[in-house]
Amino acid sequence: MIFRIGGCDGQGRPSGGRRYPMLGGRLQDVVDDLAERIGRSVAVNDPRVHILCASRHFGDEDEVRVRAVLQRDAGSAAAGHILAQGVDRWTEPGVIPPRADLGMRARLCAPIRWRHQLLGLLIVIDPDGSLPCPSIDAVTGATRTLAPLMYRDFAADDSERMAREGALRQLLNPSATARETGRDALARGGRLPSSRYATVTVARVVGDPPADRTGAVEVALRTGLERVAADRSSRAEFCLAGPQGMLLAFTDRPMPQEQLRARASALLGQARSVLAGTAECVAGIGEAVEGGAEAAWMSCEQAIGAARAAGLRPGGDGIVHWEELGALAPLSLLPPDRLTPALLPGPLRTLLAQDPSGRLTETLGAYLDHGGSAPRTAHALHLHRTSLYYRLQRIAELTGLDLADGDNRLALHLGLRLHALMRTADHA
Repeated sequence: MIFRIGGCDGQGRPSGGRRYPMLGGRLQDVVDDLAERIGRSVAVNDPRVHILCASRHFGDEDEVRVRAVLQRDAGSAAAGHILAQGVDRWTEPGVIPPRADLGMRARLCAPIRWRHQLLGLLIVIDPDGSLPCPSIDAVTGATRTLAPLMYRDFAADDSERMAREGALRQLLNPSATARETGRDALARGGRLPSSRYATVTVARVVGDPPADRTGAVEVALRTGLERVAADRSSRAEFCLAGPQGMLLAFTDRPMPQEQLRARASALLGQARSVLAGTAECVAGIGEAVEGGAEAAWMSCEQAIGAARAAGLRPGGDGIVHWEELGALAPLSLLPPDRLTPALLPGPLRTLLAQDPSGRLTETLGAYLDHGGSAPRTAHALHLHRTSLYYRLQRIAELTGLDLADGDNRLALHLGLRLHALMRTADHA
């Protein structure tokens, strides 16, 4: 539950605290001044709940605040809890309830906005809700002072980030023209890697989070991508495109699949903590392609397909490598909304309609999977060979196809794989 707070008035004086020079002393001065005025620990976080600066403590600090100050990271679980309150949509101060399992006390959280743009969160530890009305109003007033100070840095950083991510998206585009534009932009900015191999991992949020948590999707993806991109074992870049994030790893030799899966697992762990069960996050891993930045788009296409397949697979760890898909790999590149019965061969649709029990369809699948070998199919299905031949004859009658013909087998086999994808998508 979100508790909305009203406001009053307050006075204060400056003091020392933890400084982050990149934001300038003025920002820190405002935080220190507010902390001394209200007698509480104060911190400013960015919209992804990464701490930017903090005041000294007043004996009210908790485990989450200490970790945030020492490591500049409150942890994805704490960030997820704060974001779960819908703070990205708040326009006035509200209460973040405590989480004993995280060692986290209750907090007053006030959004810092400039012309409706969320720039950060001003957070004051208030374990027992005893912060008086004048102090709450002082918090609100501090957000108005902080907003213009933060906007300049935000605008510069956001412009640079948007340009970089836009160039990366172009570099990963199947269009040669778009790739050339992206490559030139990255080269001008000195960000075009020269490594021999490129591998792309795509993290994708599946399912729709509640309306008050739509902003959490971007935060979740960025949190996971930033954490993994900080790994110094490879040169890494990342960008976002809607509900998915692309992580590009550039190396001089192919990364072992175990290492790729470990990185994907770490990415998903961070993202899922932020999403806090409101949506699922899965990942697809493309092959290591030779040619570095020039060929990264091919690994990206594979990773997108693998991520789609991961989203359709119930259970498991939510990670699929392109190589695991086998014959399903090309089919995974079909958008989910295009997986309709219209793609199935007409004879197969007839069989499915006339086979409500699915027995003949299962038999056909096993027969094709075993290369048309009757002995191996009968063994796999635990059938007498006579029963198998009867079923195959019935399938031939219903479809009107000669199962000895290679083209017929290919069409039916491809149709069955598509049908399996459709059924999985329907239950996802």
